[in-house]
Amino acid sequence: MKTIRSISEFHRLLSLPAPRHPQISVIRVEDIRFADDTIWGKFSLDFFCVSLKRGVQAKVKYGQQYYDYDTGVMTFVAPKQIQSLDVSHAEVIDPAMGPGYALVFHPDFLYKHPLAASIKNCGFFSYAVNEALHLSDREESNIVEIFHKIDQEYEHIDRHTHDIILSQIDLLLNYSNRFYERQFFTRKSASHDVLSKMDDLLTAYFNNEASLKQGPPTVEYLADQLNVSTHYLSDMLRSLTGQNAQQHIHEKLIGKAKEYLAATTLSVAEIAYLLGFEYPQSFNKLFKKKTNSSPLQFRRSFN
Repeated sequence: MKTIRSISEFHRLLSLPAPRHPQISVIRVEDIRFADDTIWGKFSLDFFCVSLKRGVQAKVKYGQQYYDYDTGVMTFVAPKQIQSLDVSHAEVIDPAMGPGYALVFHPDFLYKHPLAASIKNCGFFSYAVNEALHLSDREESNIVEIFHKIDQEYEHIDRHTHDIILSQIDLLLNYSNRFYERQFFTRKSASHDVLSKMDDLLTAYFNNEASLKQGPPTVEYLADQLNVSTHYLSDMLRSLTGQNAQQHIHEKLIGKAKEYLAATTLSVAEIAYLLGFEYPQSFNKLFKKKTNSSPLQFRRSFN
């Protein structure tokens, strides 16, 4: 696997002139010419990449599936994430769609700025390719304007340039958060389907002794079964219900525990084991945290 260490190296591999700043660059997709097709099968970057793809008939692979990007979408890649790009048609661009852009910036560019910490809370940097952000024309115009402003700052680098560019990156991420929340809302039907499937998965898991021997269900297990990333699943559920995926798992688990406590004579330790806990004290701690009472106190409330 190829690891691209610097933005300068990235420019060379894309047959672009040297970047005007070693830690940040705005790239026009139409200017890209891949110098070496062989390295893109599996690669990673040591820097962030925010892309707006418009009319670029390239294919990006996530897992075992390819996704076509021939309309305006945004993708977000954090350092060290493994990517795979099919560049065989990457230079076929529809001029009517306008140019695409890629903003790349090194983590060191954020050093000592609040963005260095807050960017870690942007879950969309961990979304899968098929969970890209789809923009309306107006939203796209806002994003393109930010790319342009960042690019223009290189024309007159002074003591204000760094702060101005950081403020534009901050604005870009804030817009992206807003647009993703809008996307979750406008796709409520599909999101509710995922929620329904997740509840079915949890019910089946808690009714399967073989599964529970491996421990309680995890967010990773659910995301894998639903073919979404863990961050996307949690963010989508939070937009619908106010709870993330881990909270949904705990809610289902506590509900099942209450059934056992109210309707059986099984000991708390036996119930903990049936729910996948290796140690009863871990179950007791979670139950008390979620219900403000111990399992035994809950059981006594029915006597």
